[in-house]
Amino acid sequence: MKPDLEVVQIRPGESFTAWSHGYPFRTVRWHFHPEYELHLIVATRGRYFVGDFIGEFEPGNLVLTGPNLPHNWVSDVPKDATVPLRCRIIQFNEGFIDGAINTFPELAALTPVLEASRRGVLFSRQTSRQLAPLMEEIMNSQGVRRIELFMMMMGLLSRAEGAQMLASASYLPDPSGYMSAGINKALAYLRENLTQPFSETDLAAIADQSPSVFSRAFRQHTGMTLVQYVKRLRINLACQMLMSDEQASITSICFEVGYNTLSNFNRQFLAEKGMTPSHFRRLTLHNINLAKAA
Repeated sequence: MKPDLEVVQIRPGESFTAWSHGYPFRTVRWHFHPEYELHLIVATRGRYFVGDFIGEFEPGNLVLTGPNLPHNWVSDVPKDATVPLRCRIIQFNEGFIDGAINTFPELAALTPVLEASRRGVLFSRQTSRQLAPLMEEIMNSQGVRRIELFMMMMGLLSRAEGAQMLASASYLPDPSGYMSAGINKALAYLRENLTQPFSETDLAAIADQSPSVFSRAFRQHTGMTLVQYVKRLRINLACQMLMSDEQASITSICFEVGYNTLSNFNRQFLAEKGMTPSHFRRLTLHNINLAKAA
């Protein structure tokens, strides 16, 4: 079965994304993305898949996957049960980490780990225990502190002993092959044109499917309708812009993320986040100022 493309959002003005999720969740499926991913299991046990590797995981499972390497973690929980926090994740692209290594020659020590991650790397329990508190802190960190924590984690990974490569040496990810799947073509288009106007009919044509077939396939792959998925991505992008650029007006952000009217943007933002964009910005700036004062 071909993996699904996951659309990864990295905030404007930030080098990587750090986030967490529970279980079940829309990204819990056989999927790939062009970004590196550092994945730490916080809760649950189950089975995980990385390339052609299959293994059992438990809390503390720490894995780095390289670009376009398919992966999935499936928790063994009772039917209809939910877990509020299952894992923490950091995703960063090749351009960022290659640029960092070119700028800071000392980071070349990380190169073997990055190369090994193309097969997936499972780190030892000791490395996981050392990295876990940094991973927890970085979820809500801002500014220079995020980079400090990221570099500390990369240092730990570069010095890690007892790491194990997961996928076999003969396993070669084939992103061009994955992208032959119609739904992935549509998701790739959406990824590159999120803030532009398009319709479900447009994406169905890109996927070479009828609108009704595409609609069912999209819901199956993402767990939501196209309208819900696009709204979530656009509102998340707006949140990133509200946090990263204090001078940008809410009206300009509204149009920049793809909305045609401010009233509709405010309504959709309120429905998604439970507060207005201006309230979200005030809370964010207040938290940042508290962190600076601490």
